[in-house]
Amino acid sequence: MKPRALSPLSLFVLPVAAIACGGSPPPAPATPAPVASASSSSPPPAVAPPSASGIWLGTLKSGGRGLRLQLRLDLAQTPPTCAIDSLDQQAPGIPCTPTVTGSTVKLDVPAVHGSLQATLSADGNTLDGTWSQGMALPLVLTRQASAIEVKAPEAMAPVDVANIKDVMDKDLAAALASGELAPATDGGVTIGVVQHGVRRIFSYGTAKPDSVFEIGSVTKTFTGLLLAQSVQQKKVRLDEPVRALLPAGTVAAPASGAEITLLDLSAQRSGLPRMPDNFNPADKTNPYADYDKKALYAFIGTHGVAMPAKPEFGYSNLGVGLLGQALAERAGTTYETLLRKEITGPLGMHDTAIKLTDSMRARFVPGHDGEHKPAHAWDIDALAGAGAIRSTAADMLTYLEAQLHPDHLPRAVGATPEGKTLAAAIAASHVVQGEAMPGMHIALNWLRVDESGSFWHNGGTGGYSACALFNPDADFAVVVLLNTSPGERPFMDELAAHVAQRLTGKPAVSLGPSSP
Repeated sequence: MKPRALSPLSLFVLPVAAIACGGSPPPAPATPAPVASASSSSPPPAVAPPSASGIWLGTLKSGGRGLRLQLRLDLAQTPPTCAIDSLDQQAPGIPCTPTVTGSTVKLDVPAVHGSLQATLSADGNTLDGTWSQGMALPLVLTRQASAIEVKAPEAMAPVDVANIKDVMDKDLAAALASGELAPATDGGVTIGVVQHGVRRIFSYGTAKPDSVFEIGSVTKTFTGLLLAQSVQQKKVRLDEPVRALLPAGTVAAPASGAEITLLDLSAQRSGLPRMPDNFNPADKTNPYADYDKKALYAFIGTHGVAMPAKPEFGYSNLGVGLLGQALAERAGTTYETLLRKEITGPLGMHDTAIKLTDSMRARFVPGHDGEHKPAHAWDIDALAGAGAIRSTAADMLTYLEAQLHPDHLPRAVGATPEGKTLAAAIAASHVVQGEAMPGMHIALNWLRVDESGSFWHNGGTGGYSACALFNPDADFAVVVLLNTSPGERPFMDELAAHVAQRLTGKPAVSLGPSSP
């Protein structure tokens, strides 16, 4: 099957910010006024179409797993009230905006960058539609007599990093027994936490503390930092057209208007599609292996590099992959060599690479797809900057500690010319460049949650998923590495959010099994 291009946001998982968005159930739908009796000579009264107001329940399904959603909708109010409860994630009151045209009901859910378009059945008891959020899933909602009460997430006093594993042992008990990490899944996860300079790394299932994983789109934050490094070293400018970094003759300048710059690619506002239309993998289990720079440049040459008239956030694997390739071209080397020279080498991240060393290969935990079946590792060529890196929790904590304290990097970092600019580059990579969606902004590929001040990015490949976040104000960072591809309920995001919530004493999202 064609590989799924992963969204930066996961289905109904709100990153680090409070999962519960607040709000209360809408008032009960108004009871229709009785229709007066008509005389035998009068024509029968027109039958009013059924209203979509009410309580609705459905399940998003992918494979054998499900995520229950409850919709509370009242169109009689001015303006109409609309809220979605993600029951299995204990996330009530996610606001939505309804638009009803005849029997078509559309809901926009900006908090999670999603939408539902459904058709109301003739009897008014079913909404049959499609949920869209980076991918499309069928969703059928049925009318309910009453709402299910959403169990509030449990809160506890903030947990110190020294005790976080003991707490997580209890919080993950259900997932280990019958959920995402049950023995039958072959699932394994490694969690890394650092708080005020104190580290803890622990693992569950088939993973070990030093296991190697693919980190998927978390790679994009490294590409953003490579851009910042190149700017600090005066090799490129943020406002430099990407066309100027590509081989001569690759693509013509736009006939008029602005053209795509390096910053546009990193800030995800280039207008480029999520994936190129000439992406046709020969091996669907290793889909990016044969997409080389010749194919990439052929697409760019045809598509062009004109900016949209109204630039806005639009997540593009192609765009960040192009950025990584362009920076490598300017440096006269490969993306992997540039990565090692500019970031992983100075920071001493010896277990972070694209091509596995013998030592890394021995610890490379086998991956699984969203249905827990064995999955092929992904080898990514021209789009390496979008998702090719493999790493460990220990190395990722080194990376995240550098994000937390760029002004206190180890002295050894400055031993090379590249290391001397790294502190300033890291700080520059955190500067917000634009709005990603309501309540969230984007820096150089890092997403920033306005409410909490946390920076984050997640990622997924055919057999792995990852989530990395750091909060400079609270001085902590979390990385979760999982040997299972994200499904419709990405466990790595929930787990990372859960750890952060335990550290900060906030109600924590449930980690238990979802509905069947």
